[in-house]
Amino acid sequence: MKELTSAARRALRARAHALRPTVMIGEAGLSLEVLAEIERSLQHHELIKIRVLGAGRDARDELASVICRETGAQPVQHIGRILVVYRENPPPPPPPPIKKTAAGTKVRRRPGQPLDLRASARRSDPHTTPPRRPRFERENRRKPRPR
Repeated sequence: MKELTSAARRALRARAHALRPTVMIGEAGLSLEVLAEIERSLQHHELIKIRVLGAGRDARDELASVICRETGAQPVQHIGRILVVYRENPPPPPPPPIKKTAAGTKVRRRPGQPLDLRASARRSDPHTTPPRRPRFERENRRKPRPR
């Protein structure tokens, strides 16, 4: 993985400013479960904040390097007890090609789907549509208030 440039790191710091920490490392330190959670967060978000509780500055620097080494991420920022790491997700695979129907075949509706009477009316004559059902029936209307 290539190293982040200073401009890219600056842009990532700006993006991370509004984020909240997604992973917290407690007093017990870095465990396999915490690393798995960091991995899941990186797969989902690319850029995450990690809050480290109960460790000194040197211990937090060591934690950041271990996290980056284990997950393949890049360190972006370390301010106080907050670590910001980034790992670019691979681009999504291209969509599968669309199969075209032959020119003479009809596309039929799926069974169980309701008929759209207005669409069929528009196909036959675009200027006439079936009448709409009245919104309220006569007996459902509100009666005027007596004065």
